[in-house]
Amino acid sequence: MIKTFAAVLLVTVLAASAASGQTEGGSPAQPSEQAPAQSPPQAPGQPSVTVLSTQEVQSILGREVRSLADENMGRIVDVLVDGQGATRAAIIDFGGFLGVGSRKIAVAWQALHFVPAAEKRYGIVLELTRDQVKPAPEYKEGRPIVVIVASGKLEPLP
Repeated sequence: MIKTFAAVLLVTVLAASAASGQTEGGSPAQPSEQAPAQSPPQAPGQPSVTVLSTQEVQSILGREVRSLADENMGRIVDVLVDGQGATRAAIIDFGGFLGVGSRKIAVAWQALHFVPAAEKRYGIVLELTRDQVKPAPEYKEGRPIVVIVASGKLEPLP
């Protein structure tokens, strides 16, 4: 079963690469290099595969967050979602020096902006300043979560 899934996955990825005109190395495929992609028939209940380009998506855990005033706000260490899977808040390791004296705070997901790398030096910008974030209570797992929103007010998650 696992070998069958791996074979279907490999064929699907190769077919997606051929369909997008890319070879395994990432360069455009030459017409003579492309072989007709034939996928084996999928058994009912087999998962499908989506191939995401590295230009379309990026990981945010551990990424630095800057304020609009270009202040270092810390790094994203976790993302909180509600029961329906909607993203509600990011947990930022805020303050301190080299990890000493820092604390985790929750900021509203809507207060974060993801800026394309070509437009600004830092890709994640928070609509709050360090002074607005300082009074935020520390995030502690298993306790009620207070999220700071872009208006500068503290609000509990429902």
